[in-house]
Amino acid sequence: MRSAIHFLGFTLLGTLAAGICQANETRWVDDAVAAVNTQVIDWRHDIHQHPELGNMEVKTSALVATQLRSYGLHVRTHVGKTGVVGVLEGGKPGPVVALRADMDALPVKEMTGLAFASEVEAVRMGKTVPVMHACGHDTHIAMLLGAAKVLAEHKDQIEGTVVFLFQPAEEGAADVDDMDARTVIGAQAMIRDGALDAPKVEAIFGIHVMGGYPTGHLFYKSGTVLNSSDTFKITVNGKQTHGSAPWSGIDPVVASQGIVSGLQTLVSRRIDLTKGMGVISVGTINGGSASNIIPETVEMTGTIRTNNASIRQSILEKMPPLVSGIAGAYETQSVLQVVHHAPVTVNDPALTEAMLPALMQAAPGKVERLDSSLSPSEDFSYYAQKVPGLFVFLGATPADQDMQKAPNNHSPYFTVDDATLATGVKAHVQFVLNYPHRRSLGSAAL
Repeated sequence: MRSAIHFLGFTLLGTLAAGICQANETRWVDDAVAAVNTQVIDWRHDIHQHPELGNMEVKTSALVATQLRSYGLHVRTHVGKTGVVGVLEGGKPGPVVALRADMDALPVKEMTGLAFASEVEAVRMGKTVPVMHACGHDTHIAMLLGAAKVLAEHKDQIEGTVVFLFQPAEEGAADVDDMDARTVIGAQAMIRDGALDAPKVEAIFGIHVMGGYPTGHLFYKSGTVLNSSDTFKITVNGKQTHGSAPWSGIDPVVASQGIVSGLQTLVSRRIDLTKGMGVISVGTINGGSASNIIPETVEMTGTIRTNNASIRQSILEKMPPLVSGIAGAYETQSVLQVVHHAPVTVNDPALTEAMLPALMQAAPGKVERLDSSLSPSEDFSYYAQKVPGLFVFLGATPADQDMQKAPNNHSPYFTVDDATLATGVKAHVQFVLNYPHRRSLGSAAL
């Protein structure tokens, strides 16, 4: 981290020096962000108190579209179902960049005790569930709305065009079964509906708040930054019989335990761990109706996470014959379903290093390089497969708190410090302002 990093023939030191000159030209950003900060916080509180599940972000989308139109942006709605795309043309010629925020909440009952805590319930796949912004998407929306306002008010300073992507269903869709592999949602649906094509985007940026990381700090990593995500369901069919006479039936419970154990060998014995890591976790096992009956069927579901594309592919290729083979050994039959939610999220190396000045201008003295990739997954990865992308993390926990004890994202106690929102707004703005200059240093790599 302390050694010189070369980028297109320039040392990182030289790139940062150039960033100082760029900073002198964008000193207005801090004042502009400060002017909109109260409104950003108000938006965040309102959105947090009124969360909506994936593909159900109707009121949230309406709020976003209304605000973007009030700034004079060209706005498209119903992109990827409930997504919103806003386009701002700058006052100077230049490239097209995109900024992305996700809008959906989670089926979690809020336990934070905040004055603006959610009490919302909604229907997810026919069941009424509590709803909470337990992953910070409320802050993502508010920060990007704030950045859009700042950039629109200073569009004469912008070189090129900015595309604002407000995406639904990053966490999944309330109207789509988790095991439905046919329906396209989230980032894939936005891409299908032309979110990156009109106008043609050449680079994309995203920010995600993180519990357990200090407020106002930005964290980044070149290359692999988040895991892939695949969900599986295995149905094991046997022959129901009385528990006192197992020999008269075929036991899917015993077969299921063999499958659970066997799945772990895919990671421990059958993939090259020098390339990265992989995890296969079974989260649910359901079967049977009484203690003295061997059931006809057992169903299990789980998740596959990896930080390497070849490891992911290897697991996905080896899993079907392993499951069917173990099931057959117990004289049962199995059905395996796998749904692919997100590939590995990869930050474009050249873009990452080129944007260091932008990060440092957004959070002076509070920018840190991650030593390793993080375990969650994000469908931002689909955008980054289409165009160079950079996905960074923003600390959400006050610096005086114990980071090890802070509730993580997806916890019912997860909270975000409002003081960190201004840094997120600045980062979005600085990405837009810095990208054309970095691009001119080496357009071939960007």
